[in-house]
Amino acid sequence: MLRRSLLATPLLLPLPARAQDRFPNRPIRLVIPVAVAGVTDIVGRILAEGMASILGRPVVAENIAGAGSTVAAAAFQRTPADGYTLFIATNNHSVMKAIYPQIPFDPVADFVPLALVARQPFVLAVHPDVPARDVPELLAWLKAQGEAANYGAANPGGSNHMAGEQFRQRAGVTFTIVPYRAAAASVQDLVAGRVNLTVDSPTMLLPLIRDGRVRGLAVSTETASALVPGLPSLAEAGIAGYDMTVYQILFARPGTPPEVLATLQEAARKAIAEPGFAQRLASVGCEPWPESSPAAASAVLAADIARMAPVVSAMKLSPG
Repeated sequence: MLRRSLLATPLLLPLPARAQDRFPNRPIRLVIPVAVAGVTDIVGRILAEGMASILGRPVVAENIAGAGSTVAAAAFQRTPADGYTLFIATNNHSVMKAIYPQIPFDPVADFVPLALVARQPFVLAVHPDVPARDVPELLAWLKAQGEAANYGAANPGGSNHMAGEQFRQRAGVTFTIVPYRAAAASVQDLVAGRVNLTVDSPTMLLPLIRDGRVRGLAVSTETASALVPGLPSLAEAGIAGYDMTVYQILFARPGTPPEVLATLQEAARKAIAEPGFAQRLASVGCEPWPESSPAAASAVLAADIARMAPVVSAMKLSPG
């Protein structure tokens, strides 16, 4: 009787978590704060594919461009802190609060770093009609032209806008910055000769340099880059202290459950560590960082905020 009773009694073993309670159990949204075909868009989509294969759920990219990434950042801040919406930022993240003080969120406190994704040098390029074959010749020409020289840039706070502001201030030259809704449009006008120079992604500029449609003079990183062989850095060419290393950082919302953050961090780490990831980045002029950890992402963001603060201050923007 005792044996029969034991057999009839169900064992109270712990049950596995229900599938619908596991993270993720539906697609994840990746907010990209730039237009399609920009370098951060391309990097974000490469990362999304890698993370999707690891997580077993789609990671769907959504572009929300405008106002130096603040439109996308505001949309991201309105989403639940559940890990199902992520945000990939670039250098304009570090200056958005200084340029747009009215935004109701903080670029550091209201974003949780998950991974430092990629880095890239920008390229200083001029239209072939500009009589400059190197940086010293360009500086001499700019000093003669003054505000008659035009520089093409994306929205205020965009990476190539801040690259131009830093160039103008550190080189001690004057030119007129012409704003565009997207960096690609400024490059199109550079090719057409409607602007004289820009500092932007090799993803867009290198094919044009090879075809002779624009002329590359230097890279924006502190030293020369193997990603853009044959060009000196602006610092090496005489503009002391110039550094504009373009980066991408993946963020989640504060308040996301710790176990969800851990899952997302691990998925991002594995995706970035895949050999194919570095190969795909190289095809668009980017490379992974030596370390992709959340701590490394926080350090890069903090250093960029400190470096760009005096640049923004010198711009003497109107409040609001």
